[in-house]
Amino acid sequence: MPIIDSQVHCYERNHPARPWVSTLAGPAEVTGAQMVAAMDAVGVDGALLVSPYAMYRFDGSYALEVGARHPGRFGLIKPFDPTDPGVAEAITDWAGQPDVVGLRLMLYPEVSDDPADPGLNRVAQAAAKHGLPLNMLCWGRLDQGLALARRNPGTQFVIDHCGLQQPFAPPPPAAPFAALPKVLAFAALPNVALKISGACTLSHAGYPYADIWDPLARLFDGFGLERCLWGTDWTRAVALLSYAQGVDAFRVTDRLTASEKAMLMGGALERIYRWRPRG
Repeated sequence: MPIIDSQVHCYERNHPARPWVSTLAGPAEVTGAQMVAAMDAVGVDGALLVSPYAMYRFDGSYALEVGARHPGRFGLIKPFDPTDPGVAEAITDWAGQPDVVGLRLMLYPEVSDDPADPGLNRVAQAAAKHGLPLNMLCWGRLDQGLALARRNPGTQFVIDHCGLQQPFAPPPPAAPFAALPKVLAFAALPNVALKISGACTLSHAGYPYADIWDPLARLFDGFGLERCLWGTDWTRAVALLSYAQGVDAFRVTDRLTASEKAMLMGGALERIYRWRPRG
């Protein structure tokens, strides 16, 4: 079974031809070639490349460029703007691009907090129409995310980052798993999967992060490993751990059997996104 990272970010240095809107925690650049080299160094076969909202907002052009330069290594995802009246047409265009595997919806403060909001539901419905999983960042707005997933049972939702607020730099939150009961409420919905991405950044103990395993076990039990997708959230996590630590914390742990690791670190992602690395 290939090892597939459920979330990485690639971006160029800030330059006039593709200027950043803002900044993301991490190096000055992480090109596609640099990300492939990092993956190769630790035996990761492929990754879902999520176009970084901080730099590029709703422009997925660099992700498409990386996909073309490294065929078969990345499945591509980008955020969409639910306030855009033409968002359904934009999703149709994205769905037709090579290596595209999903969409992203980010429940940031500027987005309506109403789960019945037409724009949010337009994104969810377009995702279902094109058979693309909808990745949803809803930390701090879990009740809204749950209601939106309930309203759209034909859409495959994938909750980002364990559904939990995660740090961009040390220290981790004082009670990083406090919202776990709200995350577990999603498990009752068969159209929801969970990215176990960035989980190591919630540890107070440091590598190999022994203190995250009991809370994660509750998520694994609630969702089933066939709906849990390991990931690093590289490069957002760069100030808290190395890429190798984010991989090996799961690959070498004795808290999971070999078959459980295979499902968590690739098998579930293949099933949900219908994608696997090539070449």
